[in-house]
Amino acid sequence: MALDGRGQKLFLLEIRDVTRRYTLPRESLFRAPGEVQALRGVSLNVTTGRSMGIVGESGSGKSTLARLVMALEPPTSGKILFMGRNLHALPPDKLRAARRDFQMVFQDPYGSLDPRRPIWRTVAEPAAALEGATRAQQRERAAATLESVGLRADALDKYPHEFSGGQRQRIAIARALITKPQLIVADEAVSALDVSVQAQVLNLMADLRDHHGVTFLFISHDLAVVSHLCADVAVMKGGLIVEQGPVRQVLREPAHDYTRTLLESVPELVAPAGV
Repeated sequence: MALDGRGQKLFLLEIRDVTRRYTLPRESLFRAPGEVQALRGVSLNVTTGRSMGIVGESGSGKSTLARLVMALEPPTSGKILFMGRNLHALPPDKLRAARRDFQMVFQDPYGSLDPRRPIWRTVAEPAAALEGATRAQQRERAAATLESVGLRADALDKYPHEFSGGQRQRIAIARALITKPQLIVADEAVSALDVSVQAQVLNLMADLRDHHGVTFLFISHDLAVVSHLCADVAVMKGGLIVEQGPVRQVLREPAHDYTRTLLESVPELVAPAGV
């Protein structure tokens, strides 16, 4: 675990030489099943308080990496350390306790919410599962957390279909926030939204980053979106990280042909002044 000059933990998340292989369905009794190599020796460090973007085309391994970071499935080899702990080596009870410190926001703001539950129950679910909060405590915390993402307390008893796409994604972010995590993994969290709504949700995430100390691992196919939220970026292709560094540097002086191709697909992309 890396430390700074004062002995404090420098990296919130350390991904060390991670590979992930999937076995394909057997096509014949006389042939061994094939394999797909989704990740090929990925190494990456996310500094506490310094959000990281992961960009690449579909099939590049971004979402596989997100699932491994969330400990939803194990790596074939390598390690993922969160706050110095190897997540995939933790016993189930320790992993369950650790989950309060890392949460996820999914791509589909409607599909990730239970249509049969009022919003307060959906938002409070992580607190109920991980902390054993009482019903009254759950409702109170849900109201406070919804307010922090710009939704009023009168939303508590409404259902997902009563909200716009942008509001539903705010609800999903509130659910991720309720345990006060150190890290939020956002997997294509704005790609299903209109451009104007994307801007609102990105501004909300930037506020959470700046004023609440949340570190984001922000996964996207869109370099322009990543540039508005993240200080650092890693570019993935074919299960490999082909380039990584500060956002400003990568946008202004891309070193890899694939990064240049991604940049050319985004018209008039300008490196953000505030990152």
